[in-house]
Amino acid sequence: MTAIHPGDTLDHYKIESLVARSGMASIYKATDQRDNRTVAIKIPHPEMECDPVLFDRFKREQEIGQKLDHPGVMKVYKDDHHSRIYMVMEWVTGHLLRDEMGGGKKFPRDRAVRIVAKVADALDYVHANGVVHRDLKPENIMVDDADNIKLIDFGIAGHEGSRRLTFAQLSNVMGTPDYISPEQVKGKRGDGRSDIYALGVMLYEMLTGQVPFSGANPFLTMNERLLNNPVPPRELDPTISPELQEIVYRAIERDPRNRYAHAREFAHDLEHPDQVGVADRVELQNWKQRKSHWPRKILNYAMLALIPVVIFGLLLWVARRG
Repeated sequence: MTAIHPGDTLDHYKIESLVARSGMASIYKATDQRDNRTVAIKIPHPEMECDPVLFDRFKREQEIGQKLDHPGVMKVYKDDHHSRIYMVMEWVTGHLLRDEMGGGKKFPRDRAVRIVAKVADALDYVHANGVVHRDLKPENIMVDDADNIKLIDFGIAGHEGSRRLTFAQLSNVMGTPDYISPEQVKGKRGDGRSDIYALGVMLYEMLTGQVPFSGANPFLTMNERLLNNPVPPRELDPTISPELQEIVYRAIERDPRNRYAHAREFAHDLEHPDQVGVADRVELQNWKQRKSHWPRKILNYAMLALIPVVIFGLLLWVARRG
């Protein structure tokens, strides 16, 4: 398939520049020559078109993007006259939220609340239309200079009631374990509350400069959220109000039944913290107690150590039979 370069024309789109490249697709800035509108063109790599799973992801992102119409969600335009496979999206100015996070950096509290409330508002619209993002993280949120946000990359999003993601799929498609909900770690089907959990983790990170759960590898990180409680935000920054800390805890409840049921409730509490009642939480007292699956790990290691012994025994038995 012919490569695309700046200056080329793809149907009625003039390619201006390459702006991003991932393992699955390249994104170009382009001009729609029919109305001189600036757009983004997402073109899958040839190997992606040959992979049914990745190609399905691309088509699903396109379908969902065309369905949703909200100022906080990147729009995908309908255009049926394509000479090859690509997606036409609105051109969004700004940068990824990830570009401002990490390295222990804290956001001013007012700004963190403002950004998260806007994301929650967009999520409420998405969920109301029967779509779950399922991969919400700072890499999939764009922010402009006025802190307006856009949700992007609905590649692994699904409709309510769609098939669940397996543990292997999670590790393959999500890349980072920091924002995956406990129910998704267990291999259960995520719903809107899984997106709320991810947003709660981001709020924790923006307020404290660190994620609530970490580990030596992705599996230990995901295991942490199943067993232990995070350091209370106010332990890391005493200037965080008890009400704001309570909002964080309500968003990252381990059991989704105890979490905010709807993103609009999350946004409401962020905008009206004076109406938030502060619970006497066990998590505030026992967060230093750490649990682990060491007995299970020891058993697993013992079983792995026995594999060569069993193989040697089988080979010896076969040799003697011969």
